[in-house]
Amino acid sequence: MRRSILLVSLVSAISASIFTHSIFAQAQTAKPTLTLDEFFNSVSFPAVKVSPDGNSAVIETEKADWEQQIFRKELWLYRTAASAGSLTQLTQSGHDSSPQWSPDGQWIAFLSERKAADAKDADAGDSKEKDGKDKDKDKDVAQLFLISPSGGEAFAVTSGEDEVHAFAWSRDSKAIVFAARQPWTKQQNDDHKKDWKDVIRYRGDERGDVIFRVTLDEALARHAALGSKERPDAEKDSGATPGAVAFARTPLRVDQISISRDGQRLAFVTSSVSERQEKVEDIELYLVSLTNNAPESAPIRLTHNEAVELNLDWAPDNRHLFFQVNLGSLERKYEDPQPRLYWVDAGVTSDKREVQRWFAEYPGEVVRYTPLPDGSVLCACRMGTEVQLVSQANPIAAIVKREGWAGTYEAPAAASQSSRLAFAYSATERPTEVYIADGPDKLAQARPITSFNKLFSERELPKAKPYRWTSDDGTPVEGMLMYPPGKFEAKNLPMFVLIHGGPQDADGNHFEADWYQWDRMAATAGWLVFEPNYRGSTGYGDKFALQIVPEIVSRPGKDILTGVDALVKDGIADAKQLTVGGYSYGGYMTNWLITQTTRFKAAVTGAGAVEHVANWGNDDTTFDDAYFFGGLPWETPDRYRSEGAIYQLNKVRTPTHMVAGADDVRVAVLEDYLLDRALHQLNVPSNLLIFPGEGHSLAKNPWHGKIKVREELKWLAKYGGVTGSN
Repeated sequence: MRRSILLVSLVSAISASIFTHSIFAQAQTAKPTLTLDEFFNSVSFPAVKVSPDGNSAVIETEKADWEQQIFRKELWLYRTAASAGSLTQLTQSGHDSSPQWSPDGQWIAFLSERKAADAKDADAGDSKEKDGKDKDKDKDVAQLFLISPSGGEAFAVTSGEDEVHAFAWSRDSKAIVFAARQPWTKQQNDDHKKDWKDVIRYRGDERGDVIFRVTLDEALARHAALGSKERPDAEKDSGATPGAVAFARTPLRVDQISISRDGQRLAFVTSSVSERQEKVEDIELYLVSLTNNAPESAPIRLTHNEAVELNLDWAPDNRHLFFQVNLGSLERKYEDPQPRLYWVDAGVTSDKREVQRWFAEYPGEVVRYTPLPDGSVLCACRMGTEVQLVSQANPIAAIVKREGWAGTYEAPAAASQSSRLAFAYSATERPTEVYIADGPDKLAQARPITSFNKLFSERELPKAKPYRWTSDDGTPVEGMLMYPPGKFEAKNLPMFVLIHGGPQDADGNHFEADWYQWDRMAATAGWLVFEPNYRGSTGYGDKFALQIVPEIVSRPGKDILTGVDALVKDGIADAKQLTVGGYSYGGYMTNWLITQTTRFKAAVTGAGAVEHVANWGNDDTTFDDAYFFGGLPWETPDRYRSEGAIYQLNKVRTPTHMVAGADDVRVAVLEDYLLDRALHQLNVPSNLLIFPGEGHSLAKNPWHGKIKVREELKWLAKYGGVTGSN
């Protein structure tokens, strides 16, 4: 017995020693949690473009510049090599976006709001704008610039008082076409100022676009003549780019241009000159012949439908034009199913051009696509909480899922003369970076070509997983649960319901870190974050997406509340510590939910409507509002009223924090003033922050988004009872 006791004691001592050593080792290797400052230093990738030969890629990055109080947009160049590729910074002005390779791979064109005279200094890292002194000397509008991927300074191709809306390379790389508002002469501008002073003529001052062509030789000669000198006053006052020749006009705004691969035809998509989507017929596809010798060609209208077309690209056959539809329908009267991909036969001369839908049998959403050199299409498609790459050889061929990693693929871009492609990729615990693969069948071997978000992989990130429940009418619904660090799958947790906007969107297995998607900060602060993909979300079929009509907030509201009930019943969420919040459509839903229940201890809402009549009048997407309610305000007034939170605000008891952009057009700040006034009248604790200069997206000043989340976390802690670790 004694020997046995000694043996047990020895084993116990060894076990204790091993356990102590393990704890000490873990303490030394444990990752620190994410801080608010680190969270807001994430880098996003608005654009990725592969060179025609597949040997290089240009990447647009966006990151907060706290000193300048702007989001810096810069271009980076990646070059492949036998052993390892290289990534170098191409521009440094902080205002560079929308890169496009010339078809011969010798140039990169891009848009920039920098001044032409500052181009040399900007790319040398010594921009005059760094001290802010010259920032307002001239009106800063987006102009077209060129830079060689082999090195050297960027230089301006266009000039004038009006911004460049869209551009495209000619297929021989010898010219660039661009669209800008019909330019005025100095005399016209002077006369307008004399007659109208500072009066804004709403609609009266609108004018359509002109599509111009400027040769590369002309641009190079002008650059050689000017060098880094300031543009002469005569050129500034002319209102047009010297050497640019107009060849097409439209009374509408040109949003995107695409030239066929044989160089014979140009297609463009239009929108309203006011940039408000008020009439669906303003948004259509047009075609211009580039072989016509006439000085100007009348555009031919390609589509006649009730849809919003975008993301144009010609197929390799030079006959078909690809486009996506994110709002509206080609098949019937206006409705909002999941975003889709089509192509139109632009080779037919009659008005009866065949339009075919790609990925028609795919039950989820076409998020983005890229044509491949063999004529097939690669799609980043959403199904539930995943966005995976799938391909299709033609509109009636089988859909092939490409084997890759679980998570979210974004912005796929293919080379025109190679099988190589690039994309952004992320997962809940894998921060977003740009990857390159040798072909769509080699996704699993894709290699990262950026490491801008490496810091996040060195922090203890929250873990997440899907959660499913059944709504009140028996419909299956899904969402995501993001747990506080170190508490994955723990029970009885305080819960924050974070509702995505859209409603055409879905939360899932992806990484995002910004003022809009701040689930990781909420989880790090101690909250179980519940992100419901309510009715109206994408990735769950068209029927699911359309069931939001005409109950625009009440139907998804029931989905969300039954999800909360299920989490409480399952013992995952603490019924005594529930909070809620969201922005844009998530703000709509938050405003509605606090009128339906008092169970939420705190709410944080932003850019969300509390009524729908004034919001219809101010919104820049009015036709989808009318669709959701089954008619215009005077046609279905009862629906506008029954789905309006303002008529039930007397029921609210939840302390509510509000934020809004002062210049928001989509959801006017008056909606937040209405909610603030009502809560103040009802003596419900509330707070309202207005961010000057910001529109619907807080894209102007990074401090606004950081302050937003900082104060929302404080509000949840104060009234929800979770202090967290930050």
